[in-house]
Amino acid sequence: MSRPPQRALTVVQVLPALEMGGVERGTLEVARRLVREGHRSIVISAGGRMVEQLQAEGSEHLSWDVGAKRLATLRWIPRVRRMLREIQPDVLHLRSRLPAWIAYGAWKSLPFAKRPALVTSLHGFYRPGWYSSVMVRGEHIIAISAAVRDHMLKYYPWLDAARIRIIHRGVDPVAYPYGYTPPESWLVSWRAQHPELQGQYILTFPARLSRRKGHEDFIAVIAGLREIGIPVHGLIVGGTHPRKRHYEAELRTLIREKGLSESITLLGHRSDLREIMAISAVVLSLSREPEAFGRVSLEALSIGRPVIGYDHGGVGEQLAAVFPEGLVQLDDLKHIIERIRTWQRMPPQVPTQQPFTLERMLTATLEVYEEAAAMHAARRADSA
Repeated sequence: MSRPPQRALTVVQVLPALEMGGVERGTLEVARRLVREGHRSIVISAGGRMVEQLQAEGSEHLSWDVGAKRLATLRWIPRVRRMLREIQPDVLHLRSRLPAWIAYGAWKSLPFAKRPALVTSLHGFYRPGWYSSVMVRGEHIIAISAAVRDHMLKYYPWLDAARIRIIHRGVDPVAYPYGYTPPESWLVSWRAQHPELQGQYILTFPARLSRRKGHEDFIAVIAGLREIGIPVHGLIVGGTHPRKRHYEAELRTLIREKGLSESITLLGHRSDLREIMAISAVVLSLSREPEAFGRVSLEALSIGRPVIGYDHGGVGEQLAAVFPEGLVQLDDLKHIIERIRTWQRMPPQVPTQQPFTLERMLTATLEVYEEAAAMHAARRADSA
């Protein structure tokens, strides 16, 4: 989608690091789009594996460790202030709490006429209190879901809701095309590695191993389906943090005690999740706590895989808009089992198009930048 030409902007995004994760990926996507439209894109972070790609795509990177949790991090405030004075960006976009405080301190210390427009992003259900309040101090605020917006309005009642723009994360339909089929080479390798899956109705649960993600519910669903004669095999796809090894051991014990060792496979972290979801009958999202958005479930819907998820948070918003047949109430495992039994007999049809696209997300984000820069410039002119 082409947009009418706008005045070239300079945008600075600030976050802890560029290793991996949804915030980091979103930063790169926005930076790429800024450069493509002729704007200047600068990112401040401690660095990481994504920096090479960021710079190759035309952005500048300042390797400043503004997210380190130590007192010495305060030394970055004068350097950020100096950068803002020298570069004079149009927009300063804060994406994480500790770096936000550093950049906000620098921004606040400048004379009003020298400040860029301030944008913040609400990427999660931040614990209420002073520390999180920096994320609602933006002149313009982006929330990645209505659930996140409502959470912040609940705990910061002084916040003007008109300053918040909901911009859901988006999936690139080129990377996740509807009806995607893995390449034959991948399929041959997969079948050789997992011959036990032949003839099985595959359910995939993509979630890192954490007690709040709902792994016990997934195990209970597999057990319930096996009890009624459905030949299911569950795949748990997600890494284990070193501090969560005890939880992984608990899950393996639970699987063994329920007699499901031959019916559930823990695959660990995988770089081929798209392919795994593509050969799955159903993808499940059973987080016990609401997800801020839940990109993986949207990726599954984008390639045409049906998703079952609890009706809360960002995943609930996605399913309500795209595939309401997949919505279930929290803890209603009986309903999940019945739904899957029905789908096993008559597979559901996932819509070929959905509104949560990368193009829409990027267009809306740049619109916020342009509006923020224009409004801030007008206020500066009025105060002059």
